[in-house]
Amino acid sequence: MDVKRDILFRVYICFIAIILVCVVIVGKAFYIQQVQGNYWEGMSDSLHQKIQEIDANRGTIYSDNGQMLSTSIPEFDIYIDFGADGLREKNGKRFKENVDSLSIGLANLFKDKTADAYKQLLINGYQHAYRYFPLEKGISYRTYQKLQKLPLVRQGRNKSGFISDTKNIRLNPYQILAYRTIGLNRANSQNVGLESTYDSTLKGTPGKRLVRFIAGGVAVPVDPSADIEPKNGNDIITTIDTHIQEITENALMKMMIGNQATHGCAIVMEVKTGKIKAIANLGRTSSGTYWENYNYAVTPTEPGSIFKLATMLSLLEDKKTTLDAPINLEGGHWFINGRTVNDAESHGNVDNVKQAFEVSSNVGMAKLVYNAYKDYPMQFINHLIKLGLDSLTGIDIAGERHPFIYTPSSKLWSATTLPWMAFGYNTLISPLGITMLYNAIANNGTMMKPYLVSDITSGGNVIKHIDSVVLRQVADSNVVKQLQSCLYGVCNDPHGTGYTLLKGLPFKLCGKTGTALVADGAKGYADKIYQAAFAGYFPADDPQYTCVVEIVNKPHAANYYGASVAGPVFKEIAERLYTLYVRRNNKNRYAALDSLKQSNLAYSYTGSSYDFEDVANVLGIKYSSDITPNTPWARFYSDSSRTDKLSALTLTNGKQMPSLSGLGLKDALYVCESMGLRVNVKGFGRVSQQSISAGVTVEKGQVINIVLSI
Repeated sequence: MDVKRDILFRVYICFIAIILVCVVIVGKAFYIQQVQGNYWEGMSDSLHQKIQEIDANRGTIYSDNGQMLSTSIPEFDIYIDFGADGLREKNGKRFKENVDSLSIGLANLFKDKTADAYKQLLINGYQHAYRYFPLEKGISYRTYQKLQKLPLVRQGRNKSGFISDTKNIRLNPYQILAYRTIGLNRANSQNVGLESTYDSTLKGTPGKRLVRFIAGGVAVPVDPSADIEPKNGNDIITTIDTHIQEITENALMKMMIGNQATHGCAIVMEVKTGKIKAIANLGRTSSGTYWENYNYAVTPTEPGSIFKLATMLSLLEDKKTTLDAPINLEGGHWFINGRTVNDAESHGNVDNVKQAFEVSSNVGMAKLVYNAYKDYPMQFINHLIKLGLDSLTGIDIAGERHPFIYTPSSKLWSATTLPWMAFGYNTLISPLGITMLYNAIANNGTMMKPYLVSDITSGGNVIKHIDSVVLRQVADSNVVKQLQSCLYGVCNDPHGTGYTLLKGLPFKLCGKTGTALVADGAKGYADKIYQAAFAGYFPADDPQYTCVVEIVNKPHAANYYGASVAGPVFKEIAERLYTLYVRRNNKNRYAALDSLKQSNLAYSYTGSSYDFEDVANVLGIKYSSDITPNTPWARFYSDSSRTDKLSALTLTNGKQMPSLSGLGLKDALYVCESMGLRVNVKGFGRVSQQSISAGVTVEKGQVINIVLSI
């Protein structure tokens, strides 16, 4: 009996304990649900909802002539909310009526599935009532516009369930053109160029929206109407001219390919402002092609003989020599402090210091500097510091590396450092730094700060204009004029290193050739890698542009001199810019023509009668005419009585060669090619010579050489 009572007591105790536990559980559940419900619901939301940034539209980078260099274009991710009320109302009537036509439209638009496959996909999504079903990602704006016109989709978001999520991608419309300078904005990668420098200006202010994460980690906007809209970025207008950039890049590319060069750069600067109009950087890739892979223009190198301009400036400023002072070039070899300074080629005897510069004698420059500054080398180096050659240029682009100039306090200074500095070794200066120096001489001694961005705009309105900045006066006017005469002599005197290359041009240039042996890492100078350079400005009488070209050749290249590698690039750039910009905008040229018209001198032009009539009518020129309707060719001229006349002219006469004298290139080509001739052209202006004389019978395919002159 006692055992039974004891067992029952224990059973009752357990039963009561179970009841108490159940009461506690129910009570706790009631407390959590009724008292703490809002707290736990908020906690759940905080785990599944978050504030997400909405990217602002990044600003566009424009060229100086209004072309887009880098811009953002929208891409769209398309989702479907199969649980949308408008899609499911009336037992899904709207969906069922449009699913066939929508499937066909999607198949035709995206071309990645058949219409039947799309129909099955849509029906499956509808049956499972997926709320944020991904349909297509990364479609273009044009494709998105077509999508908006498809059945069901065109009824709007609430009725169709179609949702678009917009994102922007960055695009360089001109591809390689100034690619390294412009840079490219990409996620998860290093930004360079103007995209990096002006990132805060371009990127704008992000917006915010509340999103909820569903299955698969997809973020669904909770309330789009409550989104904080982003503020779009500002646009920037660069100083780069796409036409000049294309000319510069093409000229550099041709030489790089032809000479299989390692890398090179070319810079064009506007003389009076310091605006960079073009900056090309090309490096050879592992596949043998060339790409804008590095900003060589702001990377210091040993400049070689183009540095001799700074050498001459120092000597003349300190009155250590004069241009007409005699100098002995020692036969092109000068032994100094255990080493020998060599000239690239034997120059023979020269009359004076100016000619030593024009023939680019290393011996001449080394002797002058050593004899003038050997007791106080800092006097020479202080000139380089005054010129800013030891400092960053300050150009508004990230990644510029600091130049380097040896001083007597340096551990690397030796007894031969100073004479070697005289002809461009033992210094590291970027091509852009050299450009600033030559531009200062072209600008009568005023050094301008180089810059790439002229305006920041918003909605087409300029909110900040960036003016040109004068940095310093590099020398007095007398010294500058002497340096200008030295650079003129290099290109225009028969013994100058640039004369053979540049003779025959219809305008004069000033410049300096340079060839430097450069080190190849641990291999040193054994591979005979040469840097060819040409620095100068044009036209000589009224400088508009400064141009510097530096090209590093392949090891043991057969052609490596500055005049034959960098020089042709400089020449092509100068010729094209002179024709397209300088001559066209030369006020002195038009003033001369006006003066000619006002004088008693006669003039004569030959060409299309229709063109003459149009020009005369626009300019209001009164003239007498003897031509009849449909007369194609005419001569527009004035005699000593200052009477303007238009007279008919016969150019085509069967197979007989007409006189092309006085025709412009367009008209001359038209006449020759209409007769089946193949034409070779040389020079600028109007026809002054032709290889086939007037009256000679010609045959189709025959070659004619014509010479133009101004």
